[in-house]
Amino acid sequence: MITNEAVERVRGWFSGRLPEDWQASPADISVDRDEIVVTLNLPDTAASEGAGEAETAEARAGRASAFREDTREQRMAIAREAQHRYERAVSWGVRVGEHEQLFTHLATPTMTRLRQPQRQVLDTLVDAGVARSRSEALAWCVRLVAQHEDDWLAELRAAMSQVADVRTRGPAA
Repeated sequence: MITNEAVERVRGWFSGRLPEDWQASPADISVDRDEIVVTLNLPDTAASEGAGEAETAEARAGRASAFREDTREQRMAIAREAQHRYERAVSWGVRVGEHEQLFTHLATPTMTRLRQPQRQVLDTLVDAGVARSRSEALAWCVRLVAQHEDDWLAELRAAMSQVADVRTRGPAA
Protein backbone atom coordinates (compact mmCIF):
# COMPACT_ATOMS: atom_id res chain seq x y z
CA MET A 1 0.00 0.00 0.00
CA ILE A 2 1.25 3.47 -0.88
CA THR A 3 1.15 5.81 2.13
CA ASN A 4 -0.34 9.29 2.00
CA GLU A 5 3.09 10.67 2.85
CA ALA A 6 4.67 8.88 -0.13
CA VAL A 7 2.01 10.24 -2.49
CA GLU A 8 2.46 13.75 -1.05
CA ARG A 9 6.22 13.52 -1.60
CA VAL A 10 5.75 12.53 -5.25
CA ARG A 11 3.18 15.29 -5.81
CA GLY A 12 5.43 17.83 -4.11
CA TRP A 13 8.44 16.88 -6.20
CA PHE A 14 6.47 17.13 -9.46
CA SER A 15 4.87 20.44 -8.46
CA GLY A 16 8.36 21.86 -7.97
CA ARG A 17 9.83 20.20 -11.07
CA LEU A 18 7.17 20.80 -13.74
CA PRO A 19 7.48 24.03 -15.72
CA GLU A 20 4.72 26.47 -14.78
CA ASP A 21 3.89 27.24 -18.40
CA TRP A 22 2.86 23.61 -18.91
CA GLN A 23 -0.27 23.89 -16.82
CA ALA A 24 -3.33 26.05 -16.41
CA SER A 25 -3.87 24.43 -12.99
CA PRO A 26 -1.81 22.00 -10.91
CA ALA A 27 -1.14 18.60 -12.50
CA ASP A 28 -3.18 15.61 -11.42
CA ILE A 29 -0.78 12.97 -10.14
CA SER A 30 -1.72 9.42 -9.24
CA VAL A 31 0.65 6.86 -7.79
CA ASP A 32 0.47 3.10 -7.42
CA ARG A 33 3.15 0.50 -6.75
CA ASP A 34 4.11 0.33 -10.45
CA GLU A 35 3.54 3.74 -11.98
CA ILE A 36 3.22 7.50 -11.52
CA VAL A 37 0.72 9.08 -13.92
CA VAL A 38 1.11 12.83 -14.44
CA THR A 39 -1.87 14.46 -16.16
CA LEU A 40 -1.20 18.07 -17.08
CA ASN A 41 -4.09 20.54 -17.32
CA LEU A 42 -3.44 22.70 -20.37
CA PRO A 43 -5.31 25.91 -21.15
CA ASP A 44 -8.42 25.26 -23.22
CA THR A 45 -8.49 26.33 -26.84
CA ALA A 46 -10.32 29.49 -27.79
CA ALA A 47 -12.88 28.08 -30.20
CA SER A 48 -13.58 30.28 -33.16
CA GLU A 49 -16.93 32.01 -33.19
CA GLY A 50 -19.66 29.65 -34.32
CA ALA A 51 -17.43 26.58 -33.93
CA GLY A 52 -19.33 23.35 -33.51
CA GLU A 53 -18.61 20.54 -31.09
CA ALA A 54 -16.57 18.61 -33.64
CA GLU A 55 -14.34 21.60 -34.42
CA THR A 56 -13.79 22.33 -30.73
CA ALA A 57 -12.99 18.66 -30.02
CA GLU A 58 -10.47 18.57 -32.87
CA ALA A 59 -8.86 21.83 -31.72
CA ARG A 60 -8.39 20.35 -28.26
CA ALA A 61 -6.95 17.13 -29.70
CA GLY A 62 -4.60 19.21 -31.85
CA ARG A 63 -3.38 21.18 -28.84
CA ALA A 64 -2.74 17.93 -26.94
CA SER A 65 -0.82 16.47 -29.90
CA ALA A 66 1.28 19.61 -30.34
CA PHE A 67 2.10 19.68 -26.63
CA ARG A 68 3.17 16.04 -26.76
CA GLU A 69 5.59 16.65 -29.61
CA ASP A 70 6.91 20.01 -28.37
CA THR A 71 7.70 18.77 -24.84
CA ARG A 72 8.84 15.20 -25.53
CA GLU A 73 12.53 15.61 -24.65
CA GLN A 74 11.88 17.67 -21.54
CA ARG A 75 9.17 15.25 -20.31
CA MET A 76 11.52 12.31 -20.87
CA ALA A 77 14.24 14.02 -18.81
CA ILE A 78 11.82 14.71 -15.95
CA ALA A 79 10.55 11.12 -16.15
CA ARG A 80 14.10 9.73 -15.94
CA GLU A 81 14.75 11.80 -12.79
CA ALA A 82 11.49 10.69 -11.18
CA GLN A 83 11.96 7.04 -12.16
CA HIS A 84 15.38 7.05 -10.53
CA ARG A 85 14.06 8.84 -7.44
CA TYR A 86 10.83 6.84 -6.90
CA GLU A 87 11.61 3.54 -8.67
CA ARG A 88 8.38 3.63 -10.69
CA ALA A 89 7.58 4.20 -14.34
CA VAL A 90 6.33 7.69 -15.16
CA SER A 91 3.46 8.08 -17.61
CA TRP A 92 2.16 11.31 -19.10
CA GLY A 93 -1.19 12.65 -20.17
CA VAL A 94 -2.94 15.96 -20.78
CA ARG A 95 -6.37 17.43 -20.30
CA VAL A 96 -7.52 20.25 -22.59
CA GLY A 97 -11.05 21.30 -21.76
CA GLU A 98 -13.07 18.08 -21.98
CA HIS A 99 -10.41 16.24 -24.01
CA GLU A 100 -8.18 13.90 -22.02
CA GLN A 101 -5.37 11.90 -23.56
CA LEU A 102 -2.76 9.59 -22.03
CA PHE A 103 0.46 9.55 -24.04
CA THR A 104 2.06 6.60 -22.33
CA HIS A 105 0.91 4.29 -19.60
CA LEU A 106 1.53 0.80 -18.34
CA ALA A 107 -0.73 -2.15 -18.98
CA THR A 108 0.53 -4.51 -16.33
CA PRO A 109 -0.37 -8.21 -16.51
CA THR A 110 -2.16 -9.52 -13.46
CA MET A 111 -2.47 -13.21 -12.63
CA THR A 112 -5.76 -14.39 -11.20
CA ARG A 113 -7.47 -17.67 -10.46
CA LEU A 114 -11.14 -17.87 -11.32
CA ARG A 115 -13.66 -20.61 -10.75
CA GLN A 116 -16.02 -21.69 -13.49
CA PRO A 117 -18.85 -19.21 -12.70
CA GLN A 118 -16.45 -16.27 -13.00
CA ARG A 119 -14.86 -17.70 -16.16
CA GLN A 120 -18.33 -18.08 -17.65
CA VAL A 121 -18.97 -14.37 -17.08
CA LEU A 122 -15.78 -13.53 -18.96
CA ASP A 123 -16.55 -16.03 -21.72
CA THR A 124 -20.03 -14.52 -22.15
CA LEU A 125 -18.47 -11.09 -22.66
CA VAL A 126 -16.06 -12.56 -25.21
CA ASP A 127 -18.77 -14.54 -27.02
CA ALA A 128 -21.00 -11.44 -27.17
CA GLY A 129 -18.21 -9.39 -28.73
CA VAL A 130 -17.90 -7.02 -25.75
CA ALA A 131 -14.27 -8.13 -25.34
CA ARG A 132 -11.76 -9.94 -27.54
CA SER A 133 -10.29 -12.10 -24.77
CA ARG A 134 -10.79 -13.11 -21.15
CA SER A 135 -8.07 -10.62 -20.23
CA GLU A 136 -9.88 -7.78 -21.98
CA ALA A 137 -13.21 -8.91 -20.45
CA LEU A 138 -11.69 -8.83 -16.97
CA ALA A 139 -10.31 -5.33 -17.59
CA TRP A 140 -13.79 -4.27 -18.78
CA CYS A 141 -15.31 -5.64 -15.53
CA VAL A 142 -12.76 -3.79 -13.40
CA ARG A 143 -13.48 -0.50 -15.24
CA LEU A 144 -17.22 -1.03 -14.73
CA VAL A 145 -16.84 -1.64 -10.99
CA ALA A 146 -14.57 1.40 -10.66
CA GLN A 147 -17.08 3.55 -12.54
CA HIS A 148 -20.06 2.49 -10.42
CA GLU A 149 -18.36 2.15 -7.06
CA ASP A 150 -16.04 5.16 -7.20
CA ASP A 151 -17.11 6.66 -3.86
CA TRP A 152 -16.81 3.35 -2.03
CA LEU A 153 -13.38 2.63 -3.58
CA ALA A 154 -12.16 6.13 -2.63
CA GLU A 155 -13.31 5.58 0.97
CA LEU A 156 -11.62 2.17 1.05
CA ARG A 157 -8.35 3.60 -0.33
CA ALA A 158 -8.40 6.39 2.27
CA ALA A 159 -8.91 3.87 5.08
CA MET A 160 -6.09 1.65 3.78
CA SER A 161 -3.81 4.65 3.49
CA GLN A 162 -4.52 5.59 7.12
CA VAL A 163 -3.60 2.05 8.21
CA ALA A 164 -0.36 2.23 6.20
CA ASP A 165 0.49 5.59 7.78
CA VAL A 166 -0.10 4.22 11.31
CA ARG A 167 2.06 1.18 10.51
CA THR A 168 5.00 3.38 9.46
CA ARG A 169 4.82 5.27 12.77
CA GLY A 170 4.69 2.03 14.77
CA PRO A 171 7.51 0.47 16.78
CA ALA A 172 10.51 -0.84 14.89
CA ALA A 173 10.81 -4.62 14.72
